Amino acid sequence: MKDNILVIGGTGKTGHRVVKGLSELGHHVTVGSRKGTPAFDWEDYSTFAPALKGMDRAYIVYYPDLAVPGAKEAITALTEAALKAGVEKVVLLSGKGETVAEACEEIVANSGLNYTLVRASWFNQNFSEGAFLDFVLAGQVALPMPEAEIPFVDADDIAEVVTKVLVDDSYNGETITVTGPKKLTFGQIVKIMEQAIGRNIQYIPISIEEFKAGMKAAGLPDSYVWLFGYLFKEVLGNPDNQAVSNDVKRVLGRRATSFEEYVQKTLDTGVWNQAVSESI
Repeated sequence: MKDNILVIGGTGKTGHRVVKGLSELGHHVTVGSRKGTPAFDWEDYSTFAPALKGMDRAYIVYYPDLAVPGAKEAITALTEAALKAGVEKVVLLSGKGETVAEACEEIVANSGLNYTLVRASWFNQNFSEGAFLDFVLAGQVALPMPEAEIPFVDADDIAEVVTKVLVDDSYNGETITVTGPKKLTFGQIVKIMEQAIGRNIQYIPISIEEFKAGMKAAGLPDSYVWLFGYLFKEVLGNPDNQAVSNDVKRVLGRRATSFEEYVQKTLDTGVWNQAVSESI
């Protein structure tokens, strides 16, 4: 039996992958975004009910992060609208080691909806689709927390797990923690990319305050500056966030994608070609 499924954040890193996976399974997928039909906007609660109308299930990704002010209120409003609309189940993407995000998890867990929580470590794709791509292209990856050991997880793995647990009710009420297969520091990660790309890429340890100052100088909003400061200090500084989970294998029956495997498949996309050509 095929479901009508709303994928909130369906154009994002995990969202567009979940849309693809669900569509390949034959489900009827609606992308929840400001440009969608009907539109979905986290800042406009009146868009929630129209977007949820007729939906059986929903994947929830809160933008920009569950840690930011207003997230709890928005998640509360969404779950109330989903319950009223008759949605059978929701899957919430949360952050591994994010204490503030756990409050949003509790809202979903106590909403009366069937649910699964997916807690993810930092994404591999931050270096190819996100905030750190420009650093890689410039050959200088300047980031705080050089001592942090991070089990970076691949967005493809997250999406495959989400797709599975969203339509499989045997995971109802569970919290799935998705990580990569091993812990790596930023220095180790940069060395892996340097060797694969074939050009010099330097890791430069800086303080969190220096990183935030650089973001401000680049004209990024104060909310983003605060968020990245929080993610580095509170999340990467949390020992629980550095633990490796076996949940990818438990759910998918295969081991999690390694950072080395991510780098090799990313080379094929050409996203780092600019960096290679500039070194010639």
